[in-house]
Amino acid sequence: MLKISDIQAKEIVNVSDGKVLGHIGDLDINLDTGMVDSIIIGGTGKMLTFLGGRETEVVIPWKNIIKIGSDVILVRLED
Repeated sequence: MLKISDIQAKEIVNVSDGKVLGHIGDLDINLDTGMVDSIIIGGTGKMLTFLGGRETEVVIPWKNIIKIGSDVILVRLED
């Protein structure tokens, strides 16, 4: 069993290009099944976008998570 507090500190890495996407900001939970449908990496806001950050959130479907390791979460996202 995983707790959200256990995975929030892990960096999320896209195995398609090796980029660090950030950290989990939120979860999308299906209320009918009680299962996690996706993880959400929040945007950094307009000021940090000016400095090279993301403006919008990234939604990663649970099926795209390859491995949850001790330090990172590996996902596969194609452009």
